Amino acid sequence: MAAADRPSFPASSSAAAGRPEGSGEAERPSAHMAALILARGGSKGIPLKNIKLLAGVPLIGWVLRAALDAGVFQSVWVSTDHDEIEKVAKQFGAQVHRRSSEVSKDSSTSLDAIMEFLHYHDEVDVVGNIQATSPCLHPKDLIRVAKMIREDGFDSVFSVVRRHQFRWSEIKKGVCEVTKPQNLNPAKRPRRQDWDGELYENGSFYFAKRSLIDKGYLQGGKMAYYEMRAEHSVDIDVDIDWPIAEQRVLRFGYFGKEALKEVKLLVCTIDGCLTTGHIYMSEDGKEVLSYDVRDAVGVQLLQQRGVEVRLISERNCSPKTLSAMKLGCVAEVGVAHKLPVVEKWRTELNLCWKEVAYLGNEESDVECLKKAGMSAVPADGCPASQKATSYICKCNGGRGAIREFAEHIFLLMEKVNAAGKKA
Repeated sequence: MAAADRPSFPASSSAAAGRPEGSGEAERPSAHMAALILARGGSKGIPLKNIKLLAGVPLIGWVLRAALDAGVFQSVWVSTDHDEIEKVAKQFGAQVHRRSSEVSKDSSTSLDAIMEFLHYHDEVDVVGNIQATSPCLHPKDLIRVAKMIREDGFDSVFSVVRRHQFRWSEIKKGVCEVTKPQNLNPAKRPRRQDWDGELYENGSFYFAKRSLIDKGYLQGGKMAYYEMRAEHSVDIDVDIDWPIAEQRVLRFGYFGKEALKEVKLLVCTIDGCLTTGHIYMSEDGKEVLSYDVRDAVGVQLLQQRGVEVRLISERNCSPKTLSAMKLGCVAEVGVAHKLPVVEKWRTELNLCWKEVAYLGNEESDVECLKKAGMSAVPADGCPASQKATSYICKCNGGRGAIREFAEHIFLLMEKVNAAGKKA
């Protein structure tokens, strides 16, 4: 980028002049390495894509979880110009840099935004620019790259993926030419297993020292690539559409430091989860509740797979109404404090919290949502409950949320079983 094309920033006390040029020397252990996720609000493709739910988690949440759990960054930042993205970033534990309108245009580059960030953060020596659209990123990849910068002395490291794709020259319309092979001999076409393939940038991350970025580069100096596993190389902008991305994330994504365990108990709030939360009263004073047959099927599927399903409510629901649903679930109603009841059930079934799943929608559910190994909140759950959960359903309460959460549990259980077989 030419110097004249770079955005100008107000004068500050930040001084890069005293920093060493990229030399390939190992970065001092005390060097401040910052993870930086760029997430502006404008998106021509999917509105507010960076916080759109992917497998129940805001898209940006997947990479924030990986960056925070890697433990190699002195700070983790999101650079944004949007209030809602700022809110989500802080919920996940990241710090927020409010970027200027000058570097939030459609024509702005990542380098523009990174240089602005560094202008206001003189403490940062190395930037790990992580793309929000790479939800299958794992902490172990970031740990290895940090070592390459700190101990092996690289000035810049970027992610690549190996692909086995044959390339041919493009022929423009109206041009009388024939296509030619770019990376193969058609007469000796190799089998996949006999060819190493080629390395392509996958855009997952770019690490670079400040001294390099100050000169207008993200790649340069003593430079290296880091090869990611193909199954972890997912870029929603390029490779796949949203539904397929969700399946990939559920299978190959990073779900946290603690290993998942098989769910043995699902506790579900009645009002607002099993039902819509609406109560209809007949002339003779009897209450009528509305629930979705899909949710009843979800309960049955869980029970068939050996998962105990129990219901809980703050309200004194009518026993006859619950019985009429024919779900075959133990239920406790009129519960002012839900955590002790769920704790009692957990102990009774001799389970650890990692084996408990919880579906709730109110502030009274927050404690249980935080404790459970898996938790979910319907799309219309209150803000406090959504902040406390690990999965936000697409469906509203009483409109398929239980069935959706059941499917999510089944997918994660496949992940648990697959891990067990490998072990």
